[in-house]
Amino acid sequence: MKKPNVVIILTDDQGYADLGCMGSEDLKTPNLDRLAENGILFSSMYSASPVCSPSRAALLTGRYPGNAGVRAILAGHRKASGLTPKVPTIATALKKEGYVTGLCGKWHLGLKDECRPNANGFDEFSGFLAGCLDYYSHIFYYGMADGGSNPTHDLWENGDEVYANGEYLTERITRKSVDFINRHKDEPFFLYVAYNAPHYPMHAPDKYLERFPDLPWDRRIMAAMISAVDDGVGEIADKLKELGLFDNTLIYFQSDNGPSRESRNWLDGTEDPYYGGTTGKFKGHKFSLFEGGIRIPAILSWGDKIKPCTVDGAHVATDIFPTVLEACGGNPKDYDIDGVSLLSMLRDGADCTHDYIFWEMEDQTAVRYGDYKLVLNGHLTEDEGVAAEVWLSDLSRDPGEKVNLAAEMPELCRELTEAATKWREKLENKWDREFKKNYSLTR
Repeated sequence: MKKPNVVIILTDDQGYADLGCMGSEDLKTPNLDRLAENGILFSSMYSASPVCSPSRAALLTGRYPGNAGVRAILAGHRKASGLTPKVPTIATALKKEGYVTGLCGKWHLGLKDECRPNANGFDEFSGFLAGCLDYYSHIFYYGMADGGSNPTHDLWENGDEVYANGEYLTERITRKSVDFINRHKDEPFFLYVAYNAPHYPMHAPDKYLERFPDLPWDRRIMAAMISAVDDGVGEIADKLKELGLFDNTLIYFQSDNGPSRESRNWLDGTEDPYYGGTTGKFKGHKFSLFEGGIRIPAILSWGDKIKPCTVDGAHVATDIFPTVLEACGGNPKDYDIDGVSLLSMLRDGADCTHDYIFWEMEDQTAVRYGDYKLVLNGHLTEDEGVAAEVWLSDLSRDPGEKVNLAAEMPELCRELTEAATKWREKLENKWDREFKKNYSLTR
């Protein structure tokens, strides 16, 4: 039996409700909606972190961010560490199974030579290394060069810097992805498509903006940027169908974390936060361990290999590494990972949910146990202080985490606080032993 191809598609700062299939009535995402209609729509998929670099590290390694060596948004210093070959990625694992591997788009997991894509399992890399780019000049304005504030051009083909001034970044990532599929159609491949959109700066060509003439300015630019991504997903799917590969290609899509409220999203001379993305019924945004920061849109398509359905059980992005590896003939037990394979669920509907799911972000720690979720020192956004030192919710009745049950259910609160604290202590100990000494130059 021919090994399946794998395409993982990641968006940046896209909110839970920013897809048609997730309830949006003002965005247009027909291609992603079609994947969801004919595949698996996850209603309770979580990122392993509410910010970019750690969530990407967890997705690629199957480990909680602290166990992968990336716990915060990585700074741009070329001496700073990030993800290293010490922690295998999906690409590393699939190369051992005979796959050709490629990344088109955003990396943001380190600038040292050993931290770059080609050192971490990717045969081919076409994209950028930093956290975000101007969509047309491909210049990083947010302080990458030598850890300072100098604007730095950041577009690469493997180890070579390239220039494509004026080419809209989202369309370039799509074009390079389609080219990768074309060139490797006769061998099993793994393609990681990491769009920068809809992360700031908020840029979109007129042809996408014109699709949403009646939306408020901030929602309009968000809609346009996501529409460009959706067109790209359609082009990738169409190429797979044209080559007769679609039914044998596992496609997984998710956002890296919740939508941003950073004022630098839109430099209009004010400090007003940007409100283009939506979390739907959830509270909290990027940087928050409340649901809005970590509950993400997620879709899995695998042609006729799976039955279309909506999966309501709680899963986390660390589950994708073992799922993909097992689907491709590998053994997840050969790797030190925190995720669990969902393959038996995809094929037979088996229960693959976790007993506990944990998160940490600076002073915040959280745990989900069944329908209950505990957040310690929870923040709502990057700039706001602690909303509550202890917040316990029953997500089955209160998905928006509006009612704090900590005083009403003290025994459960103590149990979950103890579980979260012990998990955090174990993670901190591993961090101190294995990663901390190489991490001092990140932020």
